[in-house]
Amino acid sequence: MKNQALNREEDLIKFSQILQEKMDKGFVIEERNDKLPFAVLSKKGIKVNHNVNFIFSCITLGLWSIPWLYRSFISSRDKRILIAIDEDGNAFEDKCYG
Repeated sequence: MKNQALNREEDLIKFSQILQEKMDKGFVIEERNDKLPFAVLSKKGIKVNHNVNFIFSCITLGLWSIPWLYRSFISSRDKRILIAIDEDGNAFEDKCYG
């Protein structure tokens, strides 16, 4: 019984460290449950200035269009992830859709 309690405390410490790492990268906690343990985190996408990117694309003869497309379609989306600890004490991360 004590071994199970120690594992639970270790899992919560590991879970808190993972959450802190994600929060340092700009994520915000939307929902957290320490009993299971899991948390849903979100991060706002970056705002793309299309006028400046168009000028850079013209100056570089279209080479800047590749990073511009990446920033427009991938980086500008809001991100939501689920962080959890399973029964074995392993941490995992999954994308939230919706």
